[in-house]
Amino acid sequence: MIVAFTILTLLTALSVPLARYKVRREHERELRYSLRELRTAIDKYKDACDQGLLGPPKIGTDCYPETIEILVEGVKMANDATGKKIRFLRRIPRDPFTGMREWGMRATQDDPQSIAWGGQNVFDVFSKTMERAGDGTPYSDW
Repeated sequence: MIVAFTILTLLTALSVPLARYKVRREHERELRYSLRELRTAIDKYKDACDQGLLGPPKIGTDCYPETIEILVEGVKMANDATGKKIRFLRRIPRDPFTGMREWGMRATQDDPQSIAWGGQNVFDVFSKTMERAGDGTPYSDW
């Protein structure tokens, strides 16, 4: 009985790090997907603005969205009398590491390494978590 209990305890102790690793890998996969979804929506907004579908851009935005929320709310098309809106996201994805729908943002005028958003436009997004990946890179650099 003691031998069986010892073997069971040993197997349980070995499975805990494997389970943590699996959860971490799943969070990393979700983070990659969420970042790709947000960045694709930003790029689609930029393309639509460059084509003149959204009307004249606001000064200082460089044809990028002013906030992430605009991608969900939608923007009225320029030459459409019906007031049709173009939406680029259904909802803001959740950051799997913070559990929130809040993302760090960078404007075109911001330093690429900055974690403070200038507020002019949304050129890029990043995770607000301070955790690091297995290779040592911060998730905020992804």
